[in-house]
This record gives sequence, C-alpha cells and structure tokens, in this order.
Amino acid sequence: MRRKRNAAGRARPKQVTVRMAIPLLGDITGVWEPVEAERKAAWELYAELATRISTVELGPEDGFLREALSSFYSLFGTTRDILRRYGPDVAPRRGPGEITFGALAVTVLNQALRPVLATWHPRLAAYESLRPADVDPVTYERGWEHAAALREEIARVREVLVALAEALAEVAGSADLLRPATMPYPPPEAGEE
Repeated sequence: MRRKRNAAGRARPKQVTVRMAIPLLGDITGVWEPVEAERKAAWELYAELATRISTVELGPEDGFLREALSSFYSLFGTTRDILRRYGPDVAPRRGPGEITFGALAVTVLNQALRPVLATWHPRLAAYESLRPADVDPVTYERGWEHAAALREEIARVREVLVALAEALAEVAGSADLLRPATMPYPPPEAGEE
C-alpha cells in the first residue's frame, strides 16, 4: 500500500480496505481511495466520534441512556454539515466495491443509527414522561424494564461507530484517539508487559 504524508509527516494511505458489519444490513466491504476532500472530511467526523459518548463502552451502571441516544442523534447534524461543506467531492462516483466518505457516512446514519433512534427514542421518551417528580432521572431510567435491551442496541451501534472511526482515522492519517493515551497501542500480547 503506497502512502502519502500529511503536514506532520504522518503516513496517509492511498488506499484503505473497509470492513464493517451493520446490524440488519450485513457487511460493508470495499476499497476506499480517498481524495483530499475526503481526508479532511474524515478527520472532522473522526474528531467528532472520538470525543463523543457514542464510541465509549457503556457499562451496565454507567452513563445515561438518554445522553447516548442524544449523542447518536447529534451525529446526523454533524455529518450533514460536513457533507454540505465538502459537497460532491466527498461522494465521487465510483464503481462496485469502491467506497467513498459520503456513501460510508450516509450508510452508517441511515442503516445503523436511524433504526435504533426510530425505535428507542419514542419508547424512552414515553417512559420518561411518566417519571414521578420525586424520582431523579437516572434512578428512574435504570428502573426501566427495557433499559438492558436498549444498552445492548447502543453497544451494537457503538461497534459500528468504532469501526467507522478506525477507517476515518486511517484515511486522515491520524493517531488512534479512541484509546486512552496511557494505554499502550497496540496492546501488549498476553504475558508481555
């Protein structure tokens, strides 16, 4: 794989192979040969994903389901803004098996995020509307009979977003921002430390 260098001298691949599994859709597999506008757009969306709760593992007692759904929802506005600013340069016509920033971003929004939001946002909102005034929102949400199922859906979507983020980071020529800076990367093999 031939690589170009960015301003910081970091290697940027000329071609990236993308493999992502999207629930209910299946695998997206293809080759991405990004143009400069796609590299810039990839960095912008990667920076968004790396700084959101939507790419952080949510344990059974961690976080707030409403916040996770809101983070997913806000990715629509962010992605639309990036697509509008860069225009058709981030979605050039390509052949079968070839991927573009635009096609990848829109597929993730419409096939991974939208179904989860369409199902769970109204269900959670209906439950939240019944919260008694003397019960705090976190306690009330954790008592919801569907909380565990929603957490499972959030975890599945998180996997898709992490796979997207990894592809975007590679295209942008970025270091891995999803892992804590104190964690060695790549992680040491079992028994090495």
